[in-house]
Amino acid sequence: MKIRSIEFIALNVPLADGKSYGMSKALATGRQSTLVVLALEDGTTGFGEAWGPPDFNQAYLSLLSGYLVGADVLDIEHVYDCILARHYHFGLQNAMMTAISGIDIAAKDAAGKALGVPVCRLVGGRNLDRVPIYASGGYLTETPQADYAPQIEAMAEAGHRHVKIKIGLSPQSDAQRLATARRILGEDVEILVDINTNYTFDIARQAIDAMRPYRPGWVEEPLAPRDYDGLARLHAVAGVPIATGEALFTVHDFRPIAEAGSADVLQPDLSLCGGFWQGRKIAELAHANHLRISPHVWGGAVGLAAALHYVSALSVYPHAHNVPKPVLLEYDLGENPLREDLLKTPLAPEEGTIAVPDAPGLGIEIDMDAVERHAVR
Repeated sequence: MKIRSIEFIALNVPLADGKSYGMSKALATGRQSTLVVLALEDGTTGFGEAWGPPDFNQAYLSLLSGYLVGADVLDIEHVYDCILARHYHFGLQNAMMTAISGIDIAAKDAAGKALGVPVCRLVGGRNLDRVPIYASGGYLTETPQADYAPQIEAMAEAGHRHVKIKIGLSPQSDAQRLATARRILGEDVEILVDINTNYTFDIARQAIDAMRPYRPGWVEEPLAPRDYDGLARLHAVAGVPIATGEALFTVHDFRPIAEAGSADVLQPDLSLCGGFWQGRKIAELAHANHLRISPHVWGGAVGLAAALHYVSALSVYPHAHNVPKPVLLEYDLGENPLREDLLKTPLAPEEGTIAVPDAPGLGIEIDMDAVERHAVR
């Protein structure tokens, strides 16, 4: 069960000209990620995914491998603690943590395979066989006036019951985009909105007031990620749930949100926040403070698989099995070959849910030919 080697593979898929899509602050011209390959001494291989520019992650591989190679994969979280303690000058909000995130996902995959159990049973127990999703679309594009309504119409045609749209250009634009989505999707669909931190407190409050008639299910990242006091002030007057957390690292970043009453929904991204290691701590923080969890997923197939196991293992408290609002997993609708191509059997939603793989580890089979097609060497 000892770790023999760790490899990072940079993945990048550029989008065609004119096909960029994204958020209020920027449009994505491609999708990129880092595939982590972790091998045990007996030959068992686990796969993980680290968020962000692959070159940033790669820069930390030598340092981290020096600590992790030779360690028992079941003891790996103690090694992470040692790394953070010794290298506290590096801080937590950087690519060292995203690299650790990918390694931890790969370690849990390898451990599950070696023990013959799915990852969800290693990190809390299998509670769900299928995880509900929200369809994340309604992106801003190079031609937003022409592209927006067709995106929403496609969501309606697919029958999605929970969706998310991008906003954040102005309060007037936000209300118009949400009104259009509400008109097309109908009154019974939950519509979540995402500002991507583009506002100050006063503008965020104006936007929430303007959108109120169209009943947003939550307002995501209305303010900067670590504006804990501002989020708390906004939360106190918003009258709609506030969601945040995709840009936060470790439970130490999430703790002030709970303490300040800054949000209703915590959104850790396992490929960034510290993998299952920190994801479980963040879930326990939410549990102790009666907050909801909804993992952020913006990456490839491995990160999606990890999030499925994470949600499956979450506690049912305080609901038992009468759950008024299920934990929703983000499933983005943008063009993303790193999700569609990398698995021999892709993870796809059916009637609003995705099955949690029940084979050992993450329960996925990587298509290494596809990896080579998208690898940057």
